[in-house]
Amino acid sequence: MPTPSMEDYIEQIYLLIEDKGYARVSDIAENLQVHPSSVTKMVQKLDRDQYLNYEKYRGLILTPKGKKVGKRLVYRHELLEQFLAIIGVDSDKIYDDVEGIEHHLSWNSIDRIGDLVQYFEETEDRVRALRDVQKKNEVQNEEE
Repeated sequence: MPTPSMEDYIEQIYLLIEDKGYARVSDIAENLQVHPSSVTKMVQKLDRDQYLNYEKYRGLILTPKGKKVGKRLVYRHELLEQFLAIIGVDSDKIYDDVEGIEHHLSWNSIDRIGDLVQYFEETEDRVRALRDVQKKNEVQNEEE
């Protein structure tokens, strides 16, 4: 099981490969805001743990195991963004909130959040009803 730090790298590598077709150490470092030497160390560890294949000066590719984990991590991130948007979190807070919580939830919790997102998205009236509750609570909080 990858550590939270490993997950961040796998997710970023997956996204870069999906977007550009490749992931370079410099791109990973820039996106994660870390030093290239830190990326090289982590990439070597991910290679040892069989999440990717890395050849010095040649680049890297995700293994089937790495692709599977990367896809799941991207799903988790996107799902949590959807969830926070549905429950009314300010859009400028969503990314940082997701980054803060994504590694601390079990996959069972992620699956239940997925069920809840699906529940709200199936019928717009459910989202409207939630917004009505939120407005009512805001009014009550202002009166107190």
